[in-house]
Amino acid sequence: MGQIGIRDLAKVCIGMAQAGINCKAFLIHPTEVDAIWPHVEGHLEKATPHSEGEMLPEDMKPLLEKAEMQLWIAVEGGDVLAAMVTQHIPYPRKRVLRVVSIGGGDMNKWFPFYPELENYAKSSGCSHLEAWGRKGWGKILKGWTNSYHIFTKEI
Repeated sequence: MGQIGIRDLAKVCIGMAQAGINCKAFLIHPTEVDAIWPHVEGHLEKATPHSEGEMLPEDMKPLLEKAEMQLWIAVEGGDVLAAMVTQHIPYPRKRVLRVVSIGGGDMNKWFPFYPELENYAKSSGCSHLEAWGRKGWGKILKGWTNSYHIFTKEI
């Protein structure tokens, strides 16, 4: 993407957190999704094999542009290291921020932005975070409860 592109995005992003020593995380404004999409789509595709095919990155893009989902990126220098999509879920008795998809490399650099995700969820009226993911996330998500597994069967 290059340094200038990231600086331009930083001016219009709606949130930013220091993730690692040289890594920053951004919550991208819906009007900037199209500009950043070529740099994040591949990261989101990495998560696709771990899903049940409910949604592909190309299905997320219009929802991100309409602000029905949120796009987060982790950037080091001029490179996008990871991308994440979240969505507000208004259950009848609570509002949660669901992590829909997350993909990228060098997790040690971008995972430390997690407290900013919690702050965003709280500030947008959510009382919980929710993530559906493969079993391995249980080792990483300290302080989270594994409430249930989701089993599926194609018929």
